[in-house]
Amino acid sequence: MESPATPLTIETQPRSSASTLRALVESLRPQQWVKNGFIFAALIFSQSLTRWDRSRQVLLAAIVFCMVSSATYVLNDIFDASEDRNHPTKKNRPIASGRVSAKTAGLLGAILGCLGLIEAWRLSTSFFGIVVAYLVINILYSTFLKRIALLDVFIVASGFLLRVIAGGLVIRVAISPWLIVCTTLLALFIALSKRRHELVLLGRRASDHRAILADYSPYFLDQLISIVTASTVVTYALYTLSPDVQSKFPGKRLELTIPFVLFGIFRYLHLIHNSNHGGNPTRSLFTDPVLLSVVLFWAASVILIIYL
Repeated sequence: MESPATPLTIETQPRSSASTLRALVESLRPQQWVKNGFIFAALIFSQSLTRWDRSRQVLLAAIVFCMVSSATYVLNDIFDASEDRNHPTKKNRPIASGRVSAKTAGLLGAILGCLGLIEAWRLSTSFFGIVVAYLVINILYSTFLKRIALLDVFIVASGFLLRVIAGGLVIRVAISPWLIVCTTLLALFIALSKRRHELVLLGRRASDHRAILADYSPYFLDQLISIVTASTVVTYALYTLSPDVQSKFPGKRLELTIPFVLFGIFRYLHLIHNSNHGGNPTRSLFTDPVLLSVVLFWAASVILIIYL
């Protein structure tokens, strides 16, 4: 009677360990690392993409942000575990579902955060300052700032802006004011769309998941989204036609990329209003072939115009 029990124990333990490991990796939200692509903006627009020394620095900076951003995701999930259990999809997150303990995930997050800070200091003291600012802002957001209407949206958007600034600081190039404004507006568009998706998806139960949603309404968010949408398109168009671009990229027709920006924003609005998407920009990007294609075409066209 003892012989069948032994193989059963041997087979079960590896599956349990593998499941825990998968849950830990999932808690780091590696799919969100695509946001760190914003770090490469300064590298591309400073015409430094072909310089290996600068490309290497920016690549290392992106890895640092992968580590520290995952640390903040873990922290946020620990604080939001009880609220996430009231959400139809977030309830399946590793910490909220109990697949990994908050203590274990928190330890992993702390290790990644510390390693990220050490590497950031090695890269550049100014870059280290941006990473510290990113961590502090996200810790404050997870603890109480996410409960303040509108400020919560601006803080989410600030993460994208800090990535762009970090990409410039790590290679010591000046960041165009146009790039800062365009990034801010685009980030606000994404953050507001995320809030609208949560509000519409959860309906009357929205405040059970996130209390701040009681201070929003679909109509109010639609008004804000309309403002930042128009501002984003107009600002980007003015940037491509600005004297700054003409002097920095003489003879280059960067305005030819405007249709890609228009189509990309229109497509995202279509997903928000007609397909009930927008709650997870990264998922929308990788699950919608049309949106992914237009983003890739825009990036390719920018690089070809600037470098050829």
